[in-house]
Amino acid sequence: MALPESFVERFQAIYPKDAQELLKTFDLPKPVSFRINPLKTTVESATERLKRAGFCLQPVPWYRYAFTVPFEERDGLTRSPLFQEGEIYIQSLSSMLAPLALNPQPGETILDLTAAPGGKSLMMAAQMKNRGWLSVVEPGRDRFFRLKANLERGGVTIAHYYMTDGRSVGGKCPAMFDRVMLDAPCSTEAKFKSDTPKTFTYWSERKIREMSRLQQRLIVSALKSLKPGGTLLYATCSFAPEENEAIIDRILKKDAALAIEPIALPLENLRNGLLQWKKKRFSSEVAHCVRVLPTETMDGFFLCKLRKLS
Repeated sequence: MALPESFVERFQAIYPKDAQELLKTFDLPKPVSFRINPLKTTVESATERLKRAGFCLQPVPWYRYAFTVPFEERDGLTRSPLFQEGEIYIQSLSSMLAPLALNPQPGETILDLTAAPGGKSLMMAAQMKNRGWLSVVEPGRDRFFRLKANLERGGVTIAHYYMTDGRSVGGKCPAMFDRVMLDAPCSTEAKFKSDTPKTFTYWSERKIREMSRLQQRLIVSALKSLKPGGTLLYATCSFAPEENEAIIDRILKKDAALAIEPIALPLENLRNGLLQWKKKRFSSEVAHCVRVLPTETMDGFFLCKLRKLS
């Protein structure tokens, strides 16, 4: 089954020069990426045990804790003692970029506003060396308990758990956090697989508009919860400008006390944020946003780092 025709048309409009090559990545079974959890083990110990168990490890050059194995080894990886005991965590490479860009520090107060299933929270707790305060928020009951189990298995001791709607957090906790992670719920276009219809049959332009309304309310809440001088990392796994640049453009026009900070990542598959979509022009600042292009190993992603000016 092919990808939805209207999605392909939009994708070609977003990436007019590269669309044909980029669309091929939706046909590929990507290698399985995972992160070694330094709260539970060391890179040396984990890699030695995995190699001894027969896994074909490939190190990820830009992050020492990240590795990939061939797609066929996924089931074996999830059954391995290291996975069961929280010493490794299966996570897309693109998803690892968000905590790297936010760069939380030991001793800080951090909020993960839409935290389930917990990969980014777990990575941030490791960056913080389990020192500080990490608030994790998830409204859905099943996802909340899965998040809690993942962090507890991963050895996180600084997490404080809240089963609540992220849209309410800014009002409850104004100017409380040094940094906020908002990996927003989205239309998940970057996770489409052309041979797996269930990954895209729900998709529509109406879904994009619905997600955009939710994202707008979440980013307002996230910014309210941020201390002056603090940093917000906004991310989605969508290509839709309505869920990405348009959200950032709108919040910049609404709040003059915000600035976009450039994000430096050691990758070649990056583009600047779009400055126009259809008839709508965005602030020139939006060029500092980052679009991660899909490749044979990485999903597409969108990142924007906002600083709340004091």
